[in-house]
Amino acid sequence: MNEVLKVEGLSAGYGPLRVIHDLDLVVNPGERVGIVGLNGHGKTTLFYAIAGLTGWQRGSILLTGKQIGRTRSQGPGRYTHQIVRQGLAIMPQGDEIFQGLTVEEHLDSGAFTPDAWRTRKERKERVLDIFEPLRKLMRMPVGRLSGGERRMVSIGRGLMTDAKLYLADEPSLGLAPKIGMAVMEALLAINLKDSAMLIAEQNVALLEGKVDRVIGMHAGKLKGEASSSFRLSGNR
Repeated sequence: MNEVLKVEGLSAGYGPLRVIHDLDLVVNPGERVGIVGLNGHGKTTLFYAIAGLTGWQRGSILLTGKQIGRTRSQGPGRYTHQIVRQGLAIMPQGDEIFQGLTVEEHLDSGAFTPDAWRTRKERKERVLDIFEPLRKLMRMPVGRLSGGERRMVSIGRGLMTDAKLYLADEPSLGLAPKIGMAVMEALLAINLKDSAMLIAEQNVALLEGKVDRVIGMHAGKLKGEASSSFRLSGNR
């Protein structure tokens, strides 16, 4: 079976800054892979590179066997809509959401493909089965929600279409430990089938034993399998 994601020789950055250095990564169907490391060491940049949102990059990125890696020369985001339509779903970190939209409008915005839009009611029900607290908040502006609720909305939006690869960036960032754990557990309960998921995290304990692999990241390079003994300074 073909890989969902195959990255070879990826370098990427912003302006003169090189953040990712000759990175290789393979993710197979049905896999959940954790990427752990401190802020500033390249986790979000890796996700941005896959989505075509970095300032510049070079190297090969295959999504379900199709090349989506390009040399960025026309500015970030030029081909992102095409990559998303090929099967990419991004769940950004923090509050990168549409503050003025209601919860329901925000979820609807994730149903951007024709099939997803036609079946958006059923898709919303599946999201609400995972994030039950959102049921009573559907008409509330997202900007008025708590941090945990906003994170549920962000992840829920990413689940509104049939993606082949889900990128969840720091899902527990800034949340109280109990809430962060609940958000992570809901994320890990998603039935991937033949899709795959990459989860960027600082907290190794949230991922260890719950995902198929945990890989350390330091200074823009992947450092191999990580465990609770992995120190985020880059040493194992």
